[in-house]
Amino acid sequence: MPLINKLRTAAPGGPGSDPAPTSLSRLRIALTVFFALDGFLFAGWVVRIPAIKQQTGSSAGDLGLALLGVSAGAVVTMTLTGRLCRRYGIHPVTVAAGALLALSMALPPLTHSAAALGLVLLVFGAAYGGMNVAMNSAAVDLVAEIRRPVMPSFHAAFSLGGMLGAGLGGLVAGGLSPTAHLLGLTVAGLAVTAAAGPVLLRHPAPAPAGGADRITPRRMSGRTRRLVLLFGVIALCTAYGEGAMADWSALHLEQDLHAHPGVAAAGYSLFALAMTAGRLSGTALLERLGQTRTLVAGGLTAAAGMLLGALAPGVWAALLGFTVTGLGLANIFPLAVARAGALAGPAGVAAASTLGYGGMLLGPPAIGFLADWFSLPVALTTVAALAAGAALIGYGARHATPAATNAHRPQPAHRPAALVDGIDEPSLR
Repeated sequence: MPLINKLRTAAPGGPGSDPAPTSLSRLRIALTVFFALDGFLFAGWVVRIPAIKQQTGSSAGDLGLALLGVSAGAVVTMTLTGRLCRRYGIHPVTVAAGALLALSMALPPLTHSAAALGLVLLVFGAAYGGMNVAMNSAAVDLVAEIRRPVMPSFHAAFSLGGMLGAGLGGLVAGGLSPTAHLLGLTVAGLAVTAAAGPVLLRHPAPAPAGGADRITPRRMSGRTRRLVLLFGVIALCTAYGEGAMADWSALHLEQDLHAHPGVAAAGYSLFALAMTAGRLSGTALLERLGQTRTLVAGGLTAAAGMLLGALAPGVWAALLGFTVTGLGLANIFPLAVARAGALAGPAGVAAASTLGYGGMLLGPPAIGFLADWFSLPVALTTVAALAAGAALIGYGARHATPAATNAHRPQPAHRPAALVDGIDEPSLR
């Protein structure tokens, strides 16, 4: 795969590589479990927000301020996790963050005011942000080691975990109190961490060839920093769409197209299912098309789908548009984060993730302001504009390579056509 995967110079089983392919397989399974756990726990918390709001007696405004604790904790921790990974190792930080995330699930039911809720959500957000940076950094190095573009499969696990967490939460919400439900998630999260964590702790993250810049605390060069920010902007553009779809798709269907509430709720479900399916097929797409074509095609597909979803005069056409949008956006965020990690290691993952997370936070309020000024359908077209922008940026960055490491890195003698240095394939140069 392009620099998304920094390839090892040694053949499997040779010096500097893991001599046991089964070991890499176990490592991949364990890391996939952590991605799924992350989505499962986060979704489990989200479905209990209404109950926690009632428990704390918060107004909508107070709850909004308290929920900023998740964002603040995540953003601050994302900027620090790169340093923690360099000091303690990517895998130990992933396991520690997973345990902290599970423990933090039990805290919101213990609060009885919006202020207290905001404080405990700082802890939850810090664990969530740290886990995302650490496990994505671990995934970047593992993808490089196994020499297959499997990064989307990890994010597919996150999506599947989220769907399972939301579904389970919906089923038990009527019969279990928030305290019992979230405490159960804590126990489940700790059990999963205890089962999968030792696999990560027994296997140090692969040391990237020519990757001294990635494992020492030296500053990124100006060129590398600009490239990381570029891919961070791509992550922002696509995460903006995810946030907008989560908060505004149902309202658009019900308010503008007069859909039944049940049909309106299906809009985001179709989007999420399409995104999951797209990520499950992401490895095959990358192996067949390469990174640039996958990124550009995804951005253009999402743009076309969102234009249909936002401007279609009928409900079923809008639902089709939302589905196409999910397929288009599915693999862009994983590609952007992985590319940033290949360029600058955990620091690159942290920078791109922080920008991407900012896009997810920016999307819903931006859509709201634009809907007030114009209309909701017009506001939703900004998702299409940013998706097209991500495709344009990705194509423009198809020759991007780090300035120092690439020139001196020996290349394996035999590589598939899609596993080339730089973001593009030879046919696109």
